[in-house]
Formats: sequence, C-alpha cells, structure tokens
Amino acid sequence: MTAESKSPTDAGLTRLRRRLHYLYHSRARRARIFQACVIIIDLAIIAFFIATPVLRDASAFLWLDYAVAIILLIDIVARGLSEPHLRAWLKQPTVIVDIFILVTLLFPHSLANLGFLRILRLWSLSRSGQLWRPIRSNRFARWEQPLSAALNLLTFLLVATGFIYTFFFRHNPGATGYIDAFYFTVTTVTTTGFGDITLPGPWGKLTSIVTMICGISLFVRLAQAIVRPSKVFHPCPRCALQWHDQDAVHCKACGEILAIPDDGA
Repeated sequence: MTAESKSPTDAGLTRLRRRLHYLYHSRARRARIFQACVIIIDLAIIAFFIATPVLRDASAFLWLDYAVAIILLIDIVARGLSEPHLRAWLKQPTVIVDIFILVTLLFPHSLANLGFLRILRLWSLSRSGQLWRPIRSNRFARWEQPLSAALNLLTFLLVATGFIYTFFFRHNPGATGYIDAFYFTVTTVTTTGFGDITLPGPWGKLTSIVTMICGISLFVRLAQAIVRPSKVFHPCPRCALQWHDQDAVHCKACGEILAIPDDGA
C-alpha cells in the first residue's frame, strides 16, 4: 500500500507513532524536556506506591488509585505506539511488569495482597534506560552502574517491606505496621538482627532467610559497582558491548577499534 492510498486513519496513526517515537527516543531539546517530565511523573507514582499502606484507609484513595491507573495506561499505550516492533517490545520484562502493575491498580480490592509488587515500577524505570540517558553524555556517566545497583537494592527493600507488611504486620494501625515491617527488613538484610521484632511461625523464618540471602547479594553487587574500575558507556559498533574501560582502544569482546570520546575529566 503506497502513502497515497493510505486511509486518513492510517496516515494519522503513522504520524502519531512518529511523533511519539520522537518524544520518547530523540535527544533533541524538546524531547529531553518531555522525557524529564515523564521521569518526574514516574517518581511521583512510585512515591504513591510507597505511601499506599498509609493512604489505603483514606476516603480519596480509590480516586488516586484509578487516576494513577489512567496515567500508567496512557504511558504504556504511548510507549507501545512509539516502538517500531510492538510484539518484541511487549515481551520485555519491564513491559510485563508495568502491565501487571496496571492490573493491580484497576482491581485494587481483588488484588490487594499483590499491591506491594507495584514498587517494581522503580525497577522497571531503572531498567528502561531513559532514567540514565541524561547522564551518559557527561562526566557523571561512571555513576550509572553504582546508582543502578543502589536502586535495585532499594527496590528489593521496598518490595520485601511491602510483602512483610501485607502478610505479617497489616493488623497494626496507621503507619506503625509499615514502619515495623521496614525496620525488620533493614535489620534482617544487614544481618543486625536485634530480635525485638520477629516473624512468627515457619513462614516467618523462611521469609527471613530469603530476605537475608537476597539482601546480602544485592549489597555485594552494590559494593562491586562502587569499588571496581569505572567504565564508560560506549556501545561497540560490531558486537554491541556497551561498557568499556575509559582508555580502551579495542573492544575486549570482538577486537573492534573504538573511538571513545575524551570528556577532559
């Protein structure tokens, strides 16, 4: 079908997809402003997810919940339209997580026990690449990996806190139960183990074991990202290896000659 034979609807959809692709993926000034606004909205949504245990009993909670669902739905649809290969995009783990989060927002009562998984939106944001794109072109690029590891650890702490609160501390009024769950999570992950707050029964012990193992692993990952030699983000034109030593001349994976810009730092 030629461009002249396209219906007005198809032509309009094509223009919309091109426009959205420009806004979500371009490095032009207007697109960067749009992307920054999207990140700010994402962070506000994540803050709502964190505060959900405290806000759940508020009269306006359902209105806020459905409002966030509408915003997330618009974002998912817009991102999908901006992608040239929609089916491949839908198979990405971050997209699957976002769709699952949307379902929990649309059915807040039926899926109340899975609400703690909404915080995975933070992981989805950190894995999308859009969060790190602004710093990849300047001297702060070397902090991308440590910051990503820190966000992964923070995401785990909040998910574990939400799980422990939902299944062990939900009976406590107000924010008390959530604070107790967060306190228990941090003391368990850091292996401090004061013992003043414990989880009852076999399931409580198993939860504590999983929390310790996963938390220590993420702590080690964060330490490695901080102390190991810094690398720069520069995708290899042949094999697409993305991270290289700052003074690398050849790609260590395929031997391709690299031309890594010197930032003068």
